[in-house]
Amino acid sequence: MEVKNEKAAMLSNYEVLNLLNDMHKGQSKQSKLQTNLATISYEITHYLEQSACSQQSPEIIANFMKALESFKLTKAEKLQLLNLRPKTAVEIQLIIEESEERLTEDQIYELLDLVKEHLPGGDEEEEMEAEDQEPE
Repeated sequence: MEVKNEKAAMLSNYEVLNLLNDMHKGQSKQSKLQTNLATISYEITHYLEQSACSQQSPEIIANFMKALESFKLTKAEKLQLLNLRPKTAVEIQLIIEESEERLTEDQIYELLDLVKEHLPGGDEEEEMEAEDQEPE
């Protein structure tokens, strides 16, 4: 994989949702060429509005990032923690490279507690997953 623009920043789901909402407000008429783009942006917006990022704010994100400072994580790892909101130690191990060498077991559980404490929206997602798994 080649880096095209090293100054390009990674966006959180919250930032993507805000960007798409701003785009929707600014659009009045769409040409036929923009129909596919409108469909894709609608589907992404709909998905993100149903996810936990719709309950986040810049303050919540800033507080979460500040709480992660002591862990020496990369920007990409912090972003994945923010977007994926891991609930188990296995998920942490999948997100953080070489987590066995870099983090103790206590630190992994501390990360899980930070996610639960700082990032809203976990209860609703768990209820939705439970409803999806119930046989009809």
